Parts: sequence; C-alpha cells; structure tokens
Amino acid sequence: MTPDDITLLVMAGGLGSRFGGDKQLIDVGPNGEAFLDFAIRDALAAGIGHVVVVARTDLDAVLREHLEYQHGPDLPLTIVHQDTCGPARHKPWGTGHAVLSAAGVCSGPVVVLNADDHYGSSSVRRTVDALLATDGRHAVIIAFELGHTLPNTGSVSRGICRVVDGNLVNLVETHGIRRQDGRIIADDPSGQLSDDTRVSMNLWGLPAAAIARLAGQWAAFHAVHSDDPSAEFLLPEALDQQRAEGLLDIDIVGTDETWIGVTSREDLEDARSALAGT
Repeated sequence: MTPDDITLLVMAGGLGSRFGGDKQLIDVGPNGEAFLDFAIRDALAAGIGHVVVVARTDLDAVLREHLEYQHGPDLPLTIVHQDTCGPARHKPWGTGHAVLSAAGVCSGPVVVLNADDHYGSSSVRRTVDALLATDGRHAVIIAFELGHTLPNTGSVSRGICRVVDGNLVNLVETHGIRRQDGRIIADDPSGQLSDDTRVSMNLWGLPAAAIARLAGQWAAFHAVHSDDPSAEFLLPEALDQQRAEGLLDIDIVGTDETWIGVTSREDLEDARSALAGT
C-alpha cells in the first residue's frame, strides 16, 4: 500500500448550530482559506490520492466554487451529500453516518477529519505514516494534549483517551471542559483534568474493514432511534464499539501540535490570528 491508495475524507455536513451558521467555508487563512483547505493541502503533500468531502446538497455549488479557486480544477475530488443518504432529517445523523455515506466512493484506507478544525501541519502526514505501518485490523487516532485544544473562551467537549501500551482502551466523551482559576475542569463527567491529558479531535486513520462494519452498526442504531430528531450516530462511539467487541485495535499516535478551531463566533479572530503565518 502507498499513500496514493489512501483517501482523505472531510466531514463538512454539519449545521454549525453553536457557531450560528455554516462554518465549513468561513475564511480563516491569510488567502481566504477555510479550515478544510489546509487539510487538503497537507493530504496532497503526504501523497494521498483522493479527496472526498461529505457535505450537504445546499452547499454544493459554493463548495465546488471554493475548492476550485483554492486548489485548481485538477483536484482529485468527490463530493457526497450526507442529506441524501439514509432517511431525510433536518439535523444530520452524525459523524458515523457521514463516513458511512461516503463508503461507496472510498476503496481503501481513509483519513477522516472535521472540516472546521485545523490539526497542525504534521497531523495528516502522521496519520498516513501510521496507516501505512499497520494492517487491516488497526485504526489510528491522533491524540492531542488537552491544553493545546482549548479555546480562549467558553467550554468544549472532548474525547478523553485512556491509553495502555500505545493502544486505546477507553474513549470517554467529556463535556463542559474549560479553564477556570488556573485549572482545567469538566462538568460531565465532573472532575479536574491535566494539560497533557490525551484527547481525540476526530482525526482518524481507518482501515476499509472498519468502514464496512459501520453499515451494520448504523442499521442497529437507526432501528432504535429512527423517531428521535436529535440522536446522532457518532463515529467515535461506533469505533469504540468495534474495539470493545475485539474487531478493531486503535493505535494512539501522540502529537504536540496545537488545534485551532472555532466553536463560536468569538473564536474567529483568534483563529485567524493563529493562522496568519500559515
């Protein structure tokens, strides 16, 4: 396997509810780049051969125009509309459903990430390198230090990684994380966390087998939650279930990169300042 066999899958189908609108294409870079443009450039530099963007139908025209302007007409691009996959619902069905909706256009391993996060210049390459060093049973998660992922204001949710011998053994979605009085505290589960706590920011390297198993997991999820307008089929939970059932090993690759993102509009100028020299 070579990097050319790997697909970059960018999840850009969210509604941006906390941000107050679509943030997938908000200009944050010095040349009008959106967050996903940095990820695409890093992926192409790492040798990735195919880019898939999972978006919504109503964003299609502006998304295509933006990507052609930033990357030229020869970008090896496929756009998938998450809202046309599975039952129609105003709120997208979640990150696991986003990846599943693109499964038909991904023939091999996949690097999955959010469209509205910047993971640092080395993170995609590290994911590619780790995928190339594994077999079809192993997934990869890039684990950031919590202190490098917190915005200047407000609280966030993070997937707290419990790691043993370089492998993920538990992933706990933790809410209400914020700095307060010189400490990092969380509301649910409640407690104090350290700056070097390893967290997932939804940057994954996935073997094809893990993506194929999402179909059965989605069917089971939807059978229970079909009438719930807010339930989400989340990728971390689905992958952790595969791990718990002995179907998947998840390797942890640590990074000292600093995450840059926008949870609310108050974060936007900080993100632009951080990316000004990128």
